Amino acid sequence: MRRREVLTALAGLGATAAAPARRPPNVVVILADDLGWGDLGSYGSKLIATPNLDRLAREGVRLTDFYASANVCTPSRAGLLTGRYPIRTGLANQVIQAPDTNGLPLSEVTLAEALKPDYATALVGKWHLGHVAPYWPPTVQGFDLFFGLPYSHDMKPLALYESRAGGDLTREDVDFPRLTQRFFKRGRRFIEDNRDRPFLLMLTLTAPHLELFPNPAFAGRSRAAAYGDVVEEIDVEVGRLREHLKRLSLDRDTIVIFTSDNGPWFEGSAGPMRDRKGGASWDGGYRAPFIAWAPGRLPAGKLRRGIAMNTDVLPTVLSLCGRPAPAVELDGRDLTALLTRDAASPHDELVLFNNEQVAAIRTDRWKYVDRSYYRTIDLPLSARYQPLLFDVRADPAEVYNLASLHPAVMAEMKGRFDRAKATFEPLGRRYKPPG
Repeated sequence: MRRREVLTALAGLGATAAAPARRPPNVVVILADDLGWGDLGSYGSKLIATPNLDRLAREGVRLTDFYASANVCTPSRAGLLTGRYPIRTGLANQVIQAPDTNGLPLSEVTLAEALKPDYATALVGKWHLGHVAPYWPPTVQGFDLFFGLPYSHDMKPLALYESRAGGDLTREDVDFPRLTQRFFKRGRRFIEDNRDRPFLLMLTLTAPHLELFPNPAFAGRSRAAAYGDVVEEIDVEVGRLREHLKRLSLDRDTIVIFTSDNGPWFEGSAGPMRDRKGGASWDGGYRAPFIAWAPGRLPAGKLRRGIAMNTDVLPTVLSLCGRPAPAVELDGRDLTALLTRDAASPHDELVLFNNEQVAAIRTDRWKYVDRSYYRTIDLPLSARYQPLLFDVRADPAEVYNLASLHPAVMAEMKGRFDRAKATFEPLGRRYKPPG
């Protein structure tokens, strides 16, 4: 090799050695409460203006077939934080009420704990995974900071709490119309306080869960009335959060995920899906928007149709952060290949639970439904009629039962359903909350 070539090569090696390693990414997970699949412009809303979230979708990745791990909030939040079906954690049945004494077992490994000790961690917003010892406050589950509510904002007694790991728990009265604003403001402060190290911020909102308390600055603004007002405030706050990251030069070092804990309740849009929050097997109760934004790490403007679930957030975030998965049995899967390259979903199937009972099985094309509600009856269809088979790619509203046209598919899906029942239902604790 000539002398000039040697010097050039050595200079290149020196430049490589001198280049700083890219820091592990920060993570912000924004979890809306009871937001419907169809409540964002990027998911088809015509009445609610969500330009900031739509921009996030244009510059990130949007999933069409993303499911919550339950059709109500306590089990869904347990699934997101642990990467496990909530029946494994004892929180699959109903939601935690104010008189309850149960919670997320300390033996469970949360996303916050899986990122320790390298990450600063905060949960700002609604907890709803246990509000008495040993499950309370959330700082016992790996969060350095908690600022928020113990459960849903329509439950009483209610106060706004703040605590730090190993510190005192303080409380104050709740200003409902300004609660979303307070949550985002506290979240931005946490980001600024930890700008020089990797951080995890869980922003677990109380909106647009009923009852609705529009901020005076947004009241009467939306064509979707009060529900739209609170969603449009969320959208504006997401835009402020993004600008905050940019001002701190953290926008290219941060992963932002936006989703909802389940489908809409008495207001909001489930898009073309059937039924709503709490609705047994039907997709309207489980399907949620999902947007992931991470400039330089995830592609821009991509739409992915692979099936996924909020249990996937933990293994996906850990993979993107270069961290190992916890040594527990996870039901979630790493979505990195789906998000970055549009690879096939890592899931062969998703199991949908109604409380502690297996209610449905979803594969890429098919949905097998065995539970529904009729008047006051929680109805197992196989006990009196027959389970239902839907081609959800062609029929997302789950309107036409195709069991008679596809007996082989029906037999295969029944086998999947029976195996899921045999695997998971014995794990149920049959805990009946007194509320």
